[in-house]
This record gives sequence, structure tokens and C-alpha cells, in this order.
Amino acid sequence: MKRFFIIVILFFTCSAKLFAQNNDLLLARQYAQNGDTQKALDIYLKLYKQDNDAFYQQYLNALLSAKKFDDAEAITKKMVRKHPASYEYTIALGTIYTQQGNTDKADAIYTDLIKNLPAEQNEIASIASQFYQNANVDYAVKIFQQGRKILHNDALFSFELINLYRYKRDKNGLTEEYLNFLPANQPFLGQAESMLASVYEGPQDYDILKFALLKRIQKDPQQLIYVNLLTWQYLQQKDFAQALNQALALSRRQNDDGSNIYELCTTLNTNEAYDEAIRGYEYIIAKGKDNPNYVSAKIELINTKNLKVTSGKYTQADLLGLEQDYLNLLNEFGRNRSTVFAMQKLANLQAFKLHKLKDAQTLLESAVAIADVRPNLLAACKMDLGDIYLLNNQPWDATLTYSQVELGNPNTTVGQEAFLRNAKLAYYTGDFNLSRRQLDVLKAATTQLIANDALNLSLLISDNLAIDSAGSALKMYARADLLIFAEQTDKAILTLDSIGKKYPGNALAADVLMAKTKILIQQKQYTDAVVLLKQIADNYPDNLWADDAVFMLGDLYETKLNNPALAQTFYQKIITDYPGSLWLNDARKRFRLLRGDKNEAS
Repeated sequence: MKRFFIIVILFFTCSAKLFAQNNDLLLARQYAQNGDTQKALDIYLKLYKQDNDAFYQQYLNALLSAKKFDDAEAITKKMVRKHPASYEYTIALGTIYTQQGNTDKADAIYTDLIKNLPAEQNEIASIASQFYQNANVDYAVKIFQQGRKILHNDALFSFELINLYRYKRDKNGLTEEYLNFLPANQPFLGQAESMLASVYEGPQDYDILKFALLKRIQKDPQQLIYVNLLTWQYLQQKDFAQALNQALALSRRQNDDGSNIYELCTTLNTNEAYDEAIRGYEYIIAKGKDNPNYVSAKIELINTKNLKVTSGKYTQADLLGLEQDYLNLLNEFGRNRSTVFAMQKLANLQAFKLHKLKDAQTLLESAVAIADVRPNLLAACKMDLGDIYLLNNQPWDATLTYSQVELGNPNTTVGQEAFLRNAKLAYYTGDFNLSRRQLDVLKAATTQLIANDALNLSLLISDNLAIDSAGSALKMYARADLLIFAEQTDKAILTLDSIGKKYPGNALAADVLMAKTKILIQQKQYTDAVVLLKQIADNYPDNLWADDAVFMLGDLYETKLNNPALAQTFYQKIITDYPGSLWLNDARKRFRLLRGDKNEAS
């Protein structure tokens, strides 16, 4: 019983002491926050005297904050003598000298510590961690490097060193560490690429990687991970030809099925490196029909040629050659549910580039009649068929086809797009009141692009009918708009130029400029398009096309004319001058990205 009372008394005594110490700590912190440094130091000193080990760090931090370096040195040396096997106090002593400005003394302590490191992996990691916690990353790195030497193992501490080099933004160190690490840890290649991309800041940094890789490949040509990383490096530098060359060399060495080349070609297409993608697909096709990637490569080869032809300037011979490629594909693989996508692309080529409307219509009519076609692809084919009916002067067939898609895809973007095409059909054929009623429904569309198109076209009709209830000038403009859609640009320009002559004083001046702008963009004449867009923005700032013109200027300068500074100016103009614009959110995001914000959504 007596022993129980002694334990109870000790417990309450210790609890009371701990409670008092906690109160003292809170009071000291309050004094420090209020700027009463000496009172805070007095309390920390009292606590330190009660328990050196428990309150050393708080007292040291207070002394360093007050720049009382002599006192900090004295108590730390005392702790070093008390705990000679603990590196914590030795590192703290070096920190004091560093803050005091005596870096030579600090370096001498650290150098001695490194020379006498224990040959024990966990303890080395602990010492390096203490340096890191004291904001001394350089010596944390040196500890790990010395640890490797002592333990005779260059593979140790790779993760730790990678993180430290990244923290320091030491590009050379990070590069070399990853190149040492990856051969035995190949699944981490993706992580390495992501981390290097986050640290590298330009071509010179990627050159560090390139030269290091070339040196290692020369020494160890069988290490394929280096070749993969070199291919990635060329892609980052947009040296697409070299990226493909490296990948092809690796594929030939391994004598594989070209799957990696196929994936690379997808990336090349995304970057508009069409010539290189074509070369890659041709390499796969040359492996023969038994290759598992043969069919896919043959299809993608033609799609890539399509992208190359239609994205740049092309000749009639280019278009006819591409048409023949599609026909050869359909002859080889047949016209079935697996090749409907090719039938759709060929029909679009024939309708809009070669103006073979009857051939395109026949082809798409047969495509939509094929059973078990994927619903989304079938809907796309039907909408394209509706467009071709419209161009073939078969408006009833066109509206019926659009309506089938709309009814078959209720409350979806596809259904709304079909409804918009029906509204445009009414506009093209001069039934403006019907078109406006349909467009007013679409103003609430879930897709911003559809809502924006519907709003602009509805306002165009309303504004012009208010001036001319017969809509004579608007009918002429709608015909020009249809010719632009059909890519009959010469006829479209003649029609647009005739509007002002036939109907002087009409309200379509800004609309005509925007229509001509769309033609120029279609023809890749971006500099000329900018001239017309600036006329709209400057001369018609209150027109419904004004905010579109300003946003398009930003987009052209950013994506086509390589002038991010000017692009930023026009995105800023949307934000300040057109706060009600449907382009506001896009303009804000792009402006922040160009400004270099880390979080463009902030």
C-alpha cells in the first residue's frame, strides 16, 4: 500500500512539473511573438537548466533568433561533450558558425564529420537527414556520396540523392544520378522523364542530357534504356527526325514488331511532324502483312497523309493521290464496319476538297447502311451525309438526316450539334424565322462552342431583319456563307464583294470581314487574316463579332504566329473590355499560362 502511495505521489509531481513546463513554453512563445526577446530567453534558459536534452533545441533556436551566437556555441559544445556519439549537436555547432558568418569553421567541422562517418547505412542516412533539416542540402549530398564510398556501393541512396538534386535544381547532378539509377530500375523511366522535364528550363539543359547519354551509349551500346531516354530527349527538343531515327535503330536491333514506333508516330502526328510519322508507318508496313501492326499502320499512314495534305498547301495531284490511297485501302480490306471510318474520311475528301459531291453522297449512303457500326461513328457519318445533301441542293433529305441524329442522341453534344446543323440549314436556305427559333433553343446548349455559334447566328439574323425585314442582303450573305462551308472560296469572295454593291448601307460590314477572315484562315494565310480581324476589333468594337475577333487574334498570335506577348495583349483585352464574352474563361486561362502562372486555374 505504501508503495502505491509513493507511485501516486510521483505521478502527480511529474504531471505538475510537465504542466508547469508547458505553461512556461507557451508563455515564452508569446513573449517571442510580441518582440520581448529577453523575457522569452529567460524562460527558455530556465527550462534548459531543468532538462538539457528536452529543451536544448527550443533554447538554441531562441538564441539564434536573438543572434546570441556565443551563448549558442557554449550550450552546444556542452551537449557535444555530453553526447559525443550524437552527430546532431556537431551539425548544430556547424550551423551556429555558418549563421555567425564563420563558414571556414563550419566547413572544418563538417569535413571532419565526413571523414569519420560510420560504416552503417541507416546511420549515414540519419546524418544526411539532419543536415537536410538544418537547410544544409550540399552537405546532405556529400554525406550520401561519402557513404557510398565507405560502403563500396554506388547504388545506395539513389532516391535520396535524386530528391536532393531536384530540390537544389542541380541539373547536372540529377541527370547523372538518373543515368546511374535507370539501368537497374527501368520501370522508373517515366518518372525520370517527368522529373527531368520539371527541372530543365531550355535547350541547354536538354543538351546536358543528350551529351551524357551519347557518352554512355558509346561505352555501353547494349543498354537500351539510354536509347529510349535519348529518343525522349529529341522529342522534347522537337528534333523529330532524330527521335524517329533513334527509335528505328532500336527497333531494328531488337527485330521487334514496331509497336514502339507505332506509339511514337502518334506523338509525331500530335506535333504535326507528318513526314516523320509517315516514315515510321511505312517502316511498320514493310515488315509485312503478318505483322500485328500492319493493318493499323496502313490505316494511320493514309490518315497522316490526309492531315499533311489538308493542313498545308496542296496541289490537285496531292488530293487525287490521297483519294487513290483510300480507294486502295477499301479495295484491300473491303467496305465493312471496320473500314467505315475510312469511307467517312474519303467522302469528306471528295466532297470538300475534290468537289465530287455525287461520289461522296453514294459512299456515305452505303456507309450508313452497314450494320453494327459504332453509334458515335454512325452519327458522324449521318451528319456528314446531311451536309452533302445540303451541298447537293437536297435540303429535305438533309434536314431528315440531321433530325435522325438528333432524335437518336437526345440530351447529348452530338444531338445538339445535329440540331444546330438543322438551324444552319434553315439559315442557308433563307428561312430566317425558323432558323432563329431553333437557334434560340441552342443558346442554352451545354457545349460552349455550340452555344456561342447559336448566339452569334441568332444575333446576326435579328440585327439584319430589324433593318431589312425581307432580309435581302442577309440572304446573299447566307449564300456566301454556304460557299465558304463548301470550300468554294473564289465564288464565296465574289458573293461577299457583291453585297455592298447591290445593297449599299447594309449592316453586314463586320460580318463580311469575318467571313473573309475565315477563308484566309482556311487557306493558312494567317498574317492577312490578322489584318481583317484588327479592322473588326478597331472599327466595330460593339459588333457581335468584336470579342470573337479579339480572341481569334490572341489565338493566331499564340498558336500560328509565335508571338506570345501580343497574344497575351489580346487575351487581356477580352478580360478587360468584354467581361460578358463567352470567350472570357478561355482567355483568362490562356493569359495566365502565357504569363507563366504555375496554377493557371488560380
